[in-house]
Amino acid sequence: MRNEKGRRLGTIRRCLRRIIHVTLVSLALWTGGLIWFAAQLPRSTPRQVTTTDAIIVLTGGTGRLETGLQLLAETRARNLFVSGVARGVDVAALLRIARRSPDDLACCISVGYHANDTAGNARETAQWMRKRGFNSLHLVTANYHMPRSLLEFRRAMATIRIVAHPVFPQQFKIESWWRFPGTATLLSSEFNKYLIARLAIGLGMKHGGDGAT
Repeated sequence: MRNEKGRRLGTIRRCLRRIIHVTLVSLALWTGGLIWFAAQLPRSTPRQVTTTDAIIVLTGGTGRLETGLQLLAETRARNLFVSGVARGVDVAALLRIARRSPDDLACCISVGYHANDTAGNARETAQWMRKRGFNSLHLVTANYHMPRSLLEFRRAMATIRIVAHPVFPQQFKIESWWRFPGTATLLSSEFNKYLIARLAIGLGMKHGGDGAT
């Protein structure tokens, strides 16, 4: 009986050691990936002035719409599409929110109401681009959201030229991000979503939802 009990305890200990080992290795790999991800995030907007067929703004964060409107005013493109707009919010309302006169830019702006996540933004934008025969776009979203957005947009529009134009929210402290709990939590969440998107692309899965932009 003692030998049998000893063998069982030995088996349990070996299993626990393996679980702990796998957990520690996985945590180390994830932490290294998070550090790499943070290092890849854009730190500045493109210096080169580039024009495209359209400007695409993804809703869900501060400064995105204002940046898109500024690019439109600078004639970086002749059309602006805002993806993921809440039902009942029209172009005039968006311009009022951005403190812009509807008479100046309303003619050149379209909105999409069907996207509720990043993959949905890509699908909605791809359909809008195809209808107009456009071949290039400026993509406007937060810097921490840009890597995953580029993944989804390139997945949905492989032949479209995409110019990344990141926005830099003041509350997102990219420098020394580990010192700020809010930034670290947001960055970790975005990294996990990025990994899921990469996995989905690697497995050839159709566009799904991630629940957030």
